[in-house]
Amino acid sequence: PDTIAVRDGVLVLTPRFEPGTDPKAERKAPFVSGRINTSGKFDFTYGRAEARIRMPDAVGVWPAFWLLGNGPWPTTGEIDIMEYVGDKSWAGTAMHGPKYSGETPFVDRFYFPAGEDATGWHTYAAEWSKDQVEFFIDGRLTYRVTKPMVQNYGRWAFDNPEYVIINFAMGGAYPGKVNGITQPYFGVPAETVEKVKRGEVSMEVDWVRVWAPE
Repeated sequence: PDTIAVRDGVLVLTPRFEPGTDPKAERKAPFVSGRINTSGKFDFTYGRAEARIRMPDAVGVWPAFWLLGNGPWPTTGEIDIMEYVGDKSWAGTAMHGPKYSGETPFVDRFYFPAGEDATGWHTYAAEWSKDQVEFFIDGRLTYRVTKPMVQNYGRWAFDNPEYVIINFAMGGAYPGKVNGITQPYFGVPAETVEKVKRGEVSMEVDWVRVWAPE
């Protein structure tokens, strides 16, 4: 229950080290964590989605703030507004759709300027229109993907409603490919496992806002 909590007005997602509790026995995941979404409650087509978030200082974590279409993945598109794999010097963005999913060509890293890193409070946003998506961190435009760029690879999959997701994953393909760690878990070093055991690893979300197009 404490993987998802509200403390002092802030949403807190906290992974726990609980081997043997994964409901999918074949997966045997040793971590339990939190995920919230607006599926079936709220979705939108075009506009701006923004959240104020603070990341933990822990290699191999994988918190994210993203939008997902209601159809089979990736046919109705995925917009990753913020992904973090535990390197506090940068945060990532990406887009996925038919023929440009997984190892997508539409991925970018924003490296924080001197004196800043992902463990501070930052606002992460995507401005989505019928022919492009722009990404912002603290109001700074960091990346732009246009419809013609996407159509070099596949169909533009962003003319349909998408809902909001905030989740905290641990390890896996993205962190593992970035940090090269394989033990004790793919993408997650022993130091991070110990931090999780001590309850020192959390993603904090101050607020989430969505605006209709102007």
